[in-house]
Amino acid sequence: MNKEERKAHWESIYKDKNQNEVSWYQQVPSTSLSYIDIFKLPLTARIIDIGGGDSFLVDHLIKFGYQDITVLDISAEALSRAKYRLGDKAKKIKWINTDILDFTPNRKYDYWHDRAAFHFLTNEKDISIYQSIANEAISDNGYMVIGSFSDKGPEKCSGIRIKQHTKESLKNIFEKHFKVLDCVPVVHRTPSDTLQHFIFCSFKKIPETK
Repeated sequence: MNKEERKAHWESIYKDKNQNEVSWYQQVPSTSLSYIDIFKLPLTARIIDIGGGDSFLVDHLIKFGYQDITVLDISAEALSRAKYRLGDKAKKIKWINTDILDFTPNRKYDYWHDRAAFHFLTNEKDISIYQSIANEAISDNGYMVIGSFSDKGPEKCSGIRIKQHTKESLKNIFEKHFKVLDCVPVVHRTPSDTLQHFIFCSFKKIPETK
């Protein structure tokens, strides 16, 4: 599936399905929110949610008082739905409609969050591009959280094959520029009452030597 097909696929998903009909729906993204507490990020922290779509994470970040939030997603429809839900609060958010592999960061972020976007990258070239973009985008000593289907999780999502990950595979991908802090298994119950096994790993950016 090329980039054009991938974008068309996700636009169709968000146009045809209600929010609570997609498998990744969470009214309260408890695991993602727990990292906000663990890292004790200041309210001025620059936060970016990769593949955030119309996730409710942004709602909670606004509620907590975070002032610099960016949501990136390949689907314009997903971002439109989030903006509509947030109403006037949407003006507080920076919205980026692009494929993550085409993202050219023009600023540094203190917290990079990715729940269920990274595992759609299935070949080494795309994974390498993602790793390079994350390295460029995250500030020294900044944090990154990757939530991916684990080796006990599904092999497909929304009809698209994904790449399962383990603590070891995620560490190996990012260890050149990031120190792994912890990895925890998480079981997500979908709206259709099935269980999906994730692995969430948190990382800290290693300062670049000059």
